[in-house]
Amino acid sequence: MIEALALIELDSVARGLRCVDDLVKRARVTVHEANLVEPGKFIILFSGYVGEVTEAYDAACERGAERIVERMLLPMVHAGLVVGLKGKVEVKEPDAVGVVEGRHLAGVIEACDRSLKEADVALCGLRLHGGLGGRAYYVVHGRQHDVEAALEAGEEVLGRRGTLHEVQCVANPHAEFLEWLLRPAPFTPGGL
Repeated sequence: MIEALALIELDSVARGLRCVDDLVKRARVTVHEANLVEPGKFIILFSGYVGEVTEAYDAACERGAERIVERMLLPMVHAGLVVGLKGKVEVKEPDAVGVVEGRHLAGVIEACDRSLKEADVALCGLRLHGGLGGRAYYVVHGRQHDVEAALEAGEEVLGRRGTLHEVQCVANPHAEFLEWLLRPAPFTPGGL
């Protein structure tokens, strides 16, 4: 079971790789992704027990220093977020879907966690891939008022970080729309 999840975005591949080495030397964590994301950023996504992830996160942040673009540490990550990162979600005839898009991966993951914790919604998917120019987004579903509450929670997180790009709620989505919305992600962090 994953208790904590962390992500660090850097503007340097070399510094990012050095951070990966530091964090796995410091504590027992699982690195799910350490790779390039457009435009020219390097991300490190890792998980484990809260104490170990916190220790590894601190070590990587110390090494990353001025090269860190964005970061997040979720000590008690929502289980639905972990399932969404694995790409294992299914949706059938939702009342409404909501999309939250942000300009940095770390903020989008934090916003998704908050949406899932604060509203009675389920995660449709989370897209964190290079084809979005460094942006990322997540999609939740449920009853319309719950989806709207989830969107407000996510919007608050990204607004506070200054990385909100767009928020949309789609009531009574058409089945054909859902086929396009829920296509497999071209980037899925391995090993979650």
